[in-house]
Amino acid sequence: MSSFGRALVVALLFAGAGVGLSAPAAARCVGVSGTADGFDKQTAVTRAQAAVVESVNDIKAKYRVRSVSLAPRKMKPQPYWRSEVPADVYVKPDIITRSTHTVCWHGVVSPYVCTSGARVCF
Repeated sequence: MSSFGRALVVALLFAGAGVGLSAPAAARCVGVSGTADGFDKQTAVTRAQAAVVESVNDIKAKYRVRSVSLAPRKMKPQPYWRSEVPADVYVKPDIITRSTHTVCWHGVVSPYVCTSGARVCF
């Protein structure tokens, strides 16, 4: 076999091996959010973040996965009594942790309402 023929065979073998060694399927990612209220900002934040954790646990059970990766994601606020949150009632600053992004505002009935969001990949 000529050197050109050997090179062609080697190239085809590498190409075939590349198909078999392709990267695993891309992770599935979804956005989750949770809204909660409280008499103070810290209570509303804690409850909203707990609602995100509950959603993550639901995803783990539904898709039968043990571990997921979380990243903060700003989600649209989900007010209880209004169709949207007016700009002048937001309580700044937003709270951004390693896994959630939380926005808060003064509610109609509750002093504070917060929506926490995260991107969950599994």
